[in-house]
Amino acid sequence: MEKETAGQETRIAVIGIIIEDRKQAGLVNSLLHQYGSYVIGRMGLPYEKKGVNIISIVVDAPMDIISALSGKLGRLPGVSSKALYSKAGGQ
Repeated sequence: MEKETAGQETRIAVIGIIIEDRKQAGLVNSLLHQYGSYVIGRMGLPYEKKGVNIISIVVDAPMDIISALSGKLGRLPGVSSKALYSKAGGQ
C-alpha cells in the first residue's frame, strides 16, 4: 500500500492487536507490511502465560486507511484489533 496522503488530513492512531491464534502471525505481519509506509512505530510482546501475542502499532494516516487496516486485522480468525485515534487532526 503506497502512501497517498497528498491533500488528505491524517490522524495519529494506535492500533492494538491481540493474536490468540499464532498461526495468524504471518497474515498479521503481511498486512502490517502492506501498510508499512504509514507506520511510525511498532512494539510486540509475547505473553506466554496466556498464550497470546500483543502488538501495538502507531500510525499516521487518513482515517479510512486506519479503519481499513484495523478492520482487516480484526477479521482474521483468532485476532482482535482496535484503533485509538488522537483527538488532534494532522496535515
